[in-house]
Amino acid sequence: MATEQGGMQPDAARLAWRRLEPYHAIIYFAPEARQAYKEIGLKGYWMGYFASRSAPLGQVPASVVTATFFNFHPSMVGRALPDAWRFASPEQVLEARYASADEALRRLLGQDIASAAMQEAAIIARRAVEACSVAGRPLFAAYTELPWPSEPHMVLWHAATLLREYRGDGHVVSLLAEGLDGCEAHVTFAGTGIVNREQLQPARGWSDEEWQAAQKRLYARGLLGEDGLLTEEGVAVRQAVEERTDLLALPPWQYLGSERMTRLLELVYPFSERIVEEGGIPIPNPMGLTWP
Repeated sequence: MATEQGGMQPDAARLAWRRLEPYHAIIYFAPEARQAYKEIGLKGYWMGYFASRSAPLGQVPASVVTATFFNFHPSMVGRALPDAWRFASPEQVLEARYASADEALRRLLGQDIASAAMQEAAIIARRAVEACSVAGRPLFAAYTELPWPSEPHMVLWHAATLLREYRGDGHVVSLLAEGLDGCEAHVTFAGTGIVNREQLQPARGWSDEEWQAAQKRLYARGLLGEDGLLTEEGVAVRQAVEERTDLLALPPWQYLGSERMTRLLELVYPFSERIVEEGGIPIPNPMGLTWP
């Protein structure tokens, strides 16, 4: 069971992720992003995804992106990178990513992007990011080298992105600590019943044979039943992953304290709710995010 850390329960970090994730995740579903990547020469959705999310790392080998993203099949990454850099530089891709995020937020939120609530949320979220250490967080560290946008709605988007990748780096550590590889991470996630195999497997590039092999390994460890659902031991392992992820994601929220964190989430909630209502992200989705 997770214990209180510095006066705050670790699951506060999970609540923060749930509230901020829709605001960040528009970039993966926005037609503006697909069009922007196409215009700079990137070929297809997944080349745009891998190039844009990894661009702060620079022109690193596909193996580095496979390592930092963790749960995608290496060949899926390898079909996009480094080939993407023949068509556009990381700088061009980042420019396209941020411009399309701006366009999507303007479409989804309208005049709310210029509201006092947006300005206040941006200030608090940026302070949360500035409390985070880069130690052991390679993808987050790369994003900290990017300049901050000037407009509040994009400051909030950049902050949400940084906080998301900070949490993601910790999630990789948590999965490794429980002895789970990339495919096994998805099999155990599907085993919770929160998401299903049909959502996860094709979106992460694992073949039926690889998925079944991962199931057999987990079955041999006593973590997965013949029905594909987690056993009691499997539930404990998955719970350990999630609790450690929350614990490792807690520092920025401890820094803000309960009052400022609560205020930020109150401010962000209507923005994220509208994004979901307007179809800015699908529910269900491969991230396992539900709403509200």
